Amino acid sequence: MENRLSPHALELLDDLVESSRALGADPSLVLHGGGNTSVKATWRDVTGDELEVLFIKGSGHDLATIGRDGFAPLRLERLRQLLPPVKMGDVELGNELRAASFDASAPNPSVETLVHALVPHAAVLHSHADAILAVTNTEGGKARTEALYGDKVVIVDYVMPGPDLGEACFAAWAEQAHEGTEGIVVLNHGLFAVGDTPSEALARHEEMIAEARELLGEVPERTAHAMQDAVDVVALAELRARISAAAGKPLVARHRADAQVSAFLTDPVLRESTQQGPMTPDHVLYTKRTPLRGRDVAGFASAYRDYFAAHKDRRGVELTMLDPAPRIVLDDELGMLSFGRTAKEAGIAEDIYSHTLDTIELAQGQGGYVALPAGDIFDLEYWVMEQLKLQRAGKPRPLEGQVAVVTGAASGIGRACAQELMAAGAAVAGWDLADGTADTFTDPAWLGLTVDVTDEEQVRTALAGTVERFGGVDIVVVSAGIFPQSQDIADLTADQWRKTMAVNVDAVATLFTAVHPLLRLAPSGGRVAVVASKNVPAPGKGAAAYSTSKAALTQLCRVAALEWAPDGIRVNLVHPDAVFDTGLWTPELLASRAEHYGMSVEDYKRRNLLRTEVTSADVARGVRALVDETFARTTGAQVAVDGGSERTV
Repeated sequence: MENRLSPHALELLDDLVESSRALGADPSLVLHGGGNTSVKATWRDVTGDELEVLFIKGSGHDLATIGRDGFAPLRLERLRQLLPPVKMGDVELGNELRAASFDASAPNPSVETLVHALVPHAAVLHSHADAILAVTNTEGGKARTEALYGDKVVIVDYVMPGPDLGEACFAAWAEQAHEGTEGIVVLNHGLFAVGDTPSEALARHEEMIAEARELLGEVPERTAHAMQDAVDVVALAELRARISAAAGKPLVARHRADAQVSAFLTDPVLRESTQQGPMTPDHVLYTKRTPLRGRDVAGFASAYRDYFAAHKDRRGVELTMLDPAPRIVLDDELGMLSFGRTAKEAGIAEDIYSHTLDTIELAQGQGGYVALPAGDIFDLEYWVMEQLKLQRAGKPRPLEGQVAVVTGAASGIGRACAQELMAAGAAVAGWDLADGTADTFTDPAWLGLTVDVTDEEQVRTALAGTVERFGGVDIVVVSAGIFPQSQDIADLTADQWRKTMAVNVDAVATLFTAVHPLLRLAPSGGRVAVVASKNVPAPGKGAAAYSTSKAALTQLCRVAALEWAPDGIRVNLVHPDAVFDTGLWTPELLASRAEHYGMSVEDYKRRNLLRTEVTSADVARGVRALVDETFARTTGAQVAVDGGSERTV
């Protein structure tokens, strides 16, 4: 790109990057990929001609982190040819915008590109600012906006993004704009600030937001939590199970019961306002039109089907109904729950609805919160571009929407299992004693907790934390364990024996007792995979405590498989051997053991029938197979992951 731009054009583009990041850094302005920005400059094509270019944010890019490559370079002359009186549909517009690109590898341009193209100013910065929406989403919101900004903004009634919005803004700009115009306010949608440079547009944007905030005042300070301190995790998991059933797929849930949520649950006016609708239609894709109040999932789903039936013919195209399950729940005892197909999606829904609650409360101070009519929300929810995304979407990952607990997850086999399960789409709560467990992964699907699995209170607290973060437990992978120093039975002490049993057996029995009520509520059936050992069928000298503990663990799992089958919970084991990429094996220990057998280190690692090295990742893939649909009809099985041992084959 750089060789197509003059130094001045590059300066403008870098100003756009910096200004966009400043805008995107404030979640009260831009949430999770929302908003868009642009700048007009010149582009030198392959013939050497200088052409006008519009750099506009590409769909899917986050303004908070965007770089030069996040902007699509479009032929400005062609964009202006697409302005009214030209008429287009959404799909046609998308095709025209792609065709107008100078760079075939650039991202898809924003559907609001025509709004950026129609203004004469070089730069446009657009956000869905909470403060603007708290002003416009009120009774008399248009008059209130006019009073706030006078004639320095063009005011446009809400219409759908895409061709409709381009046409409405074109007409409003022609009628209202003048030399001193600083932006466009689209009611129930947001602010487009303009300027000769991105920096100037940002300054105007910030000034207009500050004016709106001054009018609104501050959200009241919260000093106390009225919600109960301890959530009923079984009730939460049961509600998640019913909502997942309504959705037709498992969903991840996030729980909040803070002072903001308490205020909305205890104030009748605020509580009723949540049934108005989202602060801008774009948010419906994550939150649905309204939250579920209480726990009547069937009633919500029935009402959603009625909503679809009432509006499905608005645009004269055949539509596929989305699932009727809620994505936000407000419950007097449980607080607020946010649902999504993944932990990231549930987190986005939570963030959006937290800002929605703030906006509702601020709007109450301006005469009351008023959202758009249901039909306008429906049009965005069932926008043709979103329907096309559904048609083109591939299969979900095999464990999407499911929640796993992995013990011993900070290193070795446990860490590999956690990584494998997250790659398969699961949200994972990883438990370990190690410092830094919380930072083992940075994925939003990861919750790292410091847990001593031999402490029942810590186990139950960790389970509660897992359910509050992700909504339930579908999968348990037991990987935590110890291998004590080799010692003959004649020299074995009672303390060594008891410690081994406490970690390898007793802790698992405690976990099984505590987690069973959650596993039986798993939307796709509970699953347990236990990392045992080759020492169960083939014990070795000097490992009495370890071998016995793993044998006892195996028997515990066999009994669990018998007892839990009626609840749809399957319990299976893997028996690894000679897995050397774990914390138990140092280079020095490997060298010592190889020398003992008269082998090289590489030969020692491969001393099995297949002459292959067994890694933690190999064990993790076996564990994943036991908890996904691969072994959906299997329970009580013991699977060797050891390259083949002549002592067990």
